[in-house]
Amino acid sequence: MSNSSSITQFLLLAFADTRELQLFHFWLFLGIYLASVLGNGLIITTVVCHKRLHTPMYFFLLNLSLLDLGSISTTLPKAMANSLWETRAISYAGCAAQAFLFLFFLSAEYFLLTVMAYDRFVAICQPLHYGTLLGSRACVHVAAAAWASGFLNAALHTANTLSLPLCHGNALGQFFCEIPQTLKLSCSHTYLREVGLIVAGACLGVGCFIFIVLSYVQIFRAVLRIPSEQGQHKAFSMCLPHLAVVSLFLSTAMVAYLKPPSISSQSLDFAVSVLYSVVPPAVNPAIYSMRNQELKDALKKLMQSGVSQRQ
Repeated sequence: MSNSSSITQFLLLAFADTRELQLFHFWLFLGIYLASVLGNGLIITTVVCHKRLHTPMYFFLLNLSLLDLGSISTTLPKAMANSLWETRAISYAGCAAQAFLFLFFLSAEYFLLTVMAYDRFVAICQPLHYGTLLGSRACVHVAAAAWASGFLNAALHTANTLSLPLCHGNALGQFFCEIPQTLKLSCSHTYLREVGLIVAGACLGVGCFIFIVLSYVQIFRAVLRIPSEQGQHKAFSMCLPHLAVVSLFLSTAMVAYLKPPSISSQSLDFAVSVLYSVVPPAVNPAIYSMRNQELKDALKKLMQSGVSQRQ
């Protein structure tokens, strides 16, 4: 039996048992990480540098890219370093920071995606009031609220979880520190406080989900009433990337947290954890760039100006 005061480090789940597979995973995740940094970095730079993109939709997209960068930078670098140096250790303070930051970025992204659904709703269903309802000050306020809500949610869960006594060693069944895995090391009778926070967080999450669904029901009803096919296509082009990102975010998180324990295995848990923690931050820039001609044109101009400056 051990308690949290005697634990100085945790042991993370290794990518693989053999050296060859460890190096394969290192290079694979290094490529994914660099692609995510490049994609999200290009979106941030493009939105900042082009005044035509200084609109609420792209302001929220910039925030989404910042959150994606933070999320993937919290988990992958430490896991890649452990794989490269053949170690599993992470300090107690490092684990606490990683658990807090991952939950912070994840929560803030979910709240931001809810705000972005409202942005699309106002743009399509109430276009005449768009400038009034989502002016520059309002956009800053709601984005700040999303970040602050994520911070508060992460702080409450992390502080509560790390205050619990740990009775089952220090080996985590995950390649990064997260709240559910830490709870598995805790004494069973100490779960009640965390269960209360989880229920409160779940109610808030369900509320955001219902809001997103209702927003898109109204959006699709409005789009189908647009008489021209070109107008419908433009409206769908505005909404589909956001809807795809929301679907990817929710589906991967639900698979990770709601799958039955009976089908759980170490390899499956590893694949699922990669699916929800690594894939969305890496794929989101491609989703938003694929159908957004305005963003693609701005990216092209940014690259052309960079090439011309070098010459």
